Amino acid sequence: MPRELPIGLTPPDWLVRNLRPQQAPVNRPAVARAALAMALPLLIGLALGRPEYGALASMGALSGVIGDTADAYRIRILNIAIPQAFGAVGITLGAAVYGHGWLAVTAVTAVALVSGMISTIGAVASVSGLLLLLNSVVGAGLPMPGAWWLAPVLMTGGGLLVLLLALLAWPLRSGVPERAAVAGTYRTVATLLDASAGTTPGAYEDARHAVTQSLNQSYDLVLAHRARHHGRSPELTRLLAQLNAITPVVEAAPAAHLAGRPLPPEVPAAVRHLAQAVETGFTGPIGLGLPTPTEETGRAVDHALRHTAEVVAAPDVDPLGLVDRLGRPAALRVRAARAAHDVLLSAASWRYGLRLALCIGLAQVLVSIITVPRSYWVALTITFVLKPDFGSVFSRALLRAVGTVAGLVVAAAVLSQVPRGWWDVPVMLLLAPLIPALTPRGYGYQTAAITPVILLLSDILNHQGTALLLPRLVDSLIGCAIALVAGYLLWPESWHTRVGDRLADAVADTARYTESAFGSHVDPPARARMRRRLYRDLSVIRTEFQRALTEPPPTGTRAAAWWPLVVAVERIVDATTAARVRVKHGAEPPSEAEIAHVARQLRELSEGLRDTDVLYPVRTDLTGPADSVLEPLRQEVAAARTIASPHQP
Repeated sequence: MPRELPIGLTPPDWLVRNLRPQQAPVNRPAVARAALAMALPLLIGLALGRPEYGALASMGALSGVIGDTADAYRIRILNIAIPQAFGAVGITLGAAVYGHGWLAVTAVTAVALVSGMISTIGAVASVSGLLLLLNSVVGAGLPMPGAWWLAPVLMTGGGLLVLLLALLAWPLRSGVPERAAVAGTYRTVATLLDASAGTTPGAYEDARHAVTQSLNQSYDLVLAHRARHHGRSPELTRLLAQLNAITPVVEAAPAAHLAGRPLPPEVPAAVRHLAQAVETGFTGPIGLGLPTPTEETGRAVDHALRHTAEVVAAPDVDPLGLVDRLGRPAALRVRAARAAHDVLLSAASWRYGLRLALCIGLAQVLVSIITVPRSYWVALTITFVLKPDFGSVFSRALLRAVGTVAGLVVAAAVLSQVPRGWWDVPVMLLLAPLIPALTPRGYGYQTAAITPVILLLSDILNHQGTALLLPRLVDSLIGCAIALVAGYLLWPESWHTRVGDRLADAVADTARYTESAFGSHVDPPARARMRRRLYRDLSVIRTEFQRALTEPPPTGTRAAAWWPLVVAVERIVDATTAARVRVKHGAEPPSEAEIAHVARQLRELSEGLRDTDVLYPVRTDLTGPADSVLEPLRQEVAAARTIASPHQP
């Protein structure tokens, strides 16, 4: 029999969570694009007798491969093209200060500040800031061949080659990724309805979280690129109307869940039938085959589904005019002004920019004082590890070190056994596809895939072979150490999970939502936007907590202790939505006094949670009419307040 490990040798939970691979499908087209986009420049460079030029173009293609994560063609343009422009600026600035000592240190540190600040705007800005700093570090630490303009052109060309390959199928598949995303949202709603009265613990909560994430992704995909006028993009307008139409079904799900009775199987089957219609673009009569409802929850679900089917089947792109009321994005100049305002005046933006600048500055000073081979790798490691939207700094530093060691094993075999020259092309054809294949598994796996590719390209530029291995390991460990000390331990917000702040905001928003859910002064589209925003915020909180669980004690243990309260707040929002749906379909509306009482209790809970690291004692005496539609909500609020009270011996 296999022997069990002694308790003292059992790895801690936070370490197991960090090293466990994430489940994700392999994006086969992205794998093929990576192989072609990174091997083709090497082939052309060798054919022209300038392999170093091919290596630079492949480095640019690597950044494009990392950014090639979207299915929708419009988003691919933003995800790849815009960061490439910032990368070109970065390599130009870095090359301009190469060999200038303290001027290079100052310049790269200033770029780090700007990079960190713009990274807080959003996903595309984050990747743009990353490439701006990465290429600045490379340009300041590595001599570029040819004229000053050649390296930016080659690296940008490599990245745009990835974009070109990604857009080849656009004329044939225009709109397909967007339709697939909306249809996927419909299918997650069907799964939610299946789980609404299930007995598996946590199944409904997991399904609701999946719906929230899918809705967020679909809205981001469609809204971000919707034309300002209906006539310019009828396809996007139709998809947005279909997303808006599924909202009443999502709102009816909590009512079905609280009722505790399973829905007829025809109900989730009808949603999947609608998903198929969305994905294929079908318009015309759709037979739902729904049974006749007999109670208010069933009527709510039935009414919502028939409304959704009406929108999906209608030949008009927006038959009910829902797009204007539930999703017209702000003008580009308004969003740009808002982003600039947030960057310049946001404390979080400055705080992260200063953190990144401090770490990069320390790294640049260190390698200027102490001779470190391939010193620019230290700053590169810090840039990758210290990303606010990529997860825990501690976890990324740990995974960076582990992934580097694994990647060096592969690199050692390549650099020692593969002769330099034409053999580099087939080797790149084998190594490059591993990057998009392993990236969804986790950061450690991505690092393991990128490391041998980077070392192969570096060897083409410098011809140092296996002599690159030890400096790579040492520089990566130094960079991880600087990020952990100067970017993590010196900033209490990194390792003190501010649970109270985040949850307090969510609970206060829930109090406002409770008041608006039953008041006549709030129009339905505004109420729907409020509910959608609240669920999105709760989804972000859930994700942040799950990241915190990968931290070592005390952060991870604190997050685990607060986790039940996160779930309790989600249940409060569900109960509020369910009560609203019941009132809409025949239940007696609550009195103003009841609504005010529940909202006051929620605000007291919010105030008790704010600015605290420990659970705060609060009263749990909520009373009201037992037959009121708000009784389930009162029970959930009382449960949340009980969780927030410390257990007494």
